[in-house]
Amino acid sequence: MDKFFTQKTCDRCGESLKEGRIMSMYNEDCICLSCKEKERKRSDYKEAVEAEYEEVKKGNYNYKGIKGKRK
Repeated sequence: MDKFFTQKTCDRCGESLKEGRIMSMYNEDCICLSCKEKERKRSDYKEAVEAEYEEVKKGNYNYKGIKGKRK
């Protein structure tokens, strides 16, 4: 099973993922919903969403995000 589904803590803040998880729009981090809210408030969030959308339209379902590889 993919690490995304089994990891216990957020890659950003280290908090529990018990309440939910989502993939970052910027890289391959698995983040908690609190970190996702912070991400949505970033000035470049729209750019990240649009880049992801364009890659998916091209058939790239493994896009690494505008910030590249996981740290």
